Order: sequence, then structure tokens, then C-alpha cells
Amino acid sequence: MPKEQYEGYQVAPFPVMRRLAVDSARLSCMRNYMVGLLEFDVTEPRRGIQAYKAARGETLSFTAFIVHCLAKAIEDHKQVQAMPDWRGRLVIFDDVNITVLIEAGTEQGKIPVPYLLRRANRKSVQEIHNEIRACQKKPEEMKETRFMRCFLHLPWIIRYLSYNTILKHPIRSRNIVCPVIVTAVGMFSKGGGWGVPAGNFSLAVTLGGIATKPGVVHGSIEIREYLCVTVSIDHQVLDGAPATRFTQEFRELVEQGDGLEEEMPVSIFQQVAG
Repeated sequence: MPKEQYEGYQVAPFPVMRRLAVDSARLSCMRNYMVGLLEFDVTEPRRGIQAYKAARGETLSFTAFIVHCLAKAIEDHKQVQAMPDWRGRLVIFDDVNITVLIEAGTEQGKIPVPYLLRRANRKSVQEIHNEIRACQKKPEEMKETRFMRCFLHLPWIIRYLSYNTILKHPIRSRNIVCPVIVTAVGMFSKGGGWGVPAGNFSLAVTLGGIATKPGVVHGSIEIREYLCVTVSIDHQVLDGAPATRFTQEFRELVEQGDGLEEEMPVSIFQQVAG
């Protein structure tokens, strides 16, 4: 439906896919989140990605790199992706599925499209990068998009009952929903800043802005780049101490550039790491 133009204002249709964000906010009251506002030193990883571009002539997705590191950290701390079932038990999967919110152009303009990245812990940064780019290029062809477009046309009460049924049967709904989501909002702004999401996930990672400021490296002060990261974990599935250990490993994997050495010639990676 096109916009209706009037003198002094215009009326635009409400995008169907945006109902997903509204639903997520409504369901967020079901979660008791622990929220951590963190800074990751991404100076070396970003240099590695720049070296990759110089060597191969194409840009490697920074979000794909972060998702790769997140999947590896979850693999070592699987309970962060636990989902409670209808009997109050925690279902903990071996493989790591991650929903990535990707901004893609559609007939209704640019909107966030949820893409379910399956078995992310078994994929390289390049493989994750390829899947994200494929979704960005043709979002309408993704089965997740087609399903959500039909589903979101249903009345709210039916959607709510469907959400409740799906979330209470995590084993059966494994190929539809997952307990982990990554949202990258910092790519659309300059400077630092955190985002605090409202959602219905066991683990939500929000990538904020990147701030440039002094940091201490081997006892010396250098100008470094720090990524603002918000980690939200449902207290129902995990306590504070294991949540902290998971977050620490996630930080270490990102800061050491895990997975990037597989995507570029060894000589270039050693030069960047050195």
C-alpha cells in the first residue's frame, strides 16, 4: 500500500515484518535478564579484516566474525542456549543455532529480517559471511522471510498462542526458532554506545558502536578501538558465575581474532598479529 500524502503530513502503512519486533517486546516480560554492558578491544581483528580486504579485494563481514566467536564460546558453555520446556526442564542442544537480524531492502523499504544460522559452531567466518550476504541480497527468497510474512498476518492472540506453544516445545521447534539472537546496530552510527534489547531469547547479544580511545597494551598506552557489546542472559537458564565465564571466553575469542587466520594467507595474518 503506497503512502497517502496530505498537506503537512503523510500516512504510511505499518510494515508487516515490524510486527515481529512488537511481538518480541510484548514477550520480553517472560524473561528475567541479566544484562552486561561490555567493551571488547577489536583493534587487531579489524586490522585483520582490513588485511583480508587488501589481499582478496573483498570485505569480510565483521558481524560474521563476531557470530563465529559467539558460536565457539557457546559451544564451550552450552547452558547459555538452554530452553525451558513445558515441564520446566532445560533443553540444552549440542549444536549452536543463532538468529541474526539482518537489515535488508524489501518492497516496504529496509527492514530487519531474522535469519536462522544453523550449526554456526561448525562453520568458518567465510561460510557465515556467505550466508549473511545471500540473505541481504535476496531476503524475499529466504524461507524464514516467507514464513514470517504469512505468520505475522495472523491476529495477535493467535500469534501469542503460537509463540507459547513453540517455545514450550523446543525440541520440536528446533528448526523454526532458536534461543540465541545477534543484533548489530552499531554499524549504522559512529562512535561508541550500547543497545539494550527487549526480546524473548535465552541469550541476546547486541553489537553497539565502536569507540576509539586510549588503552593499555603491554604496559604502554595506545589508541585502540573498542566495540560496545551488550550481553543479555536469561537468569532462568544460567547463574551469574557461569554467565561471567562464558562472557570472558567470548571476549577472548573476539580480541584474539579467532577464525580470521583461516581466511587469509599465513604470512599476512602473522604480520597483523605481530
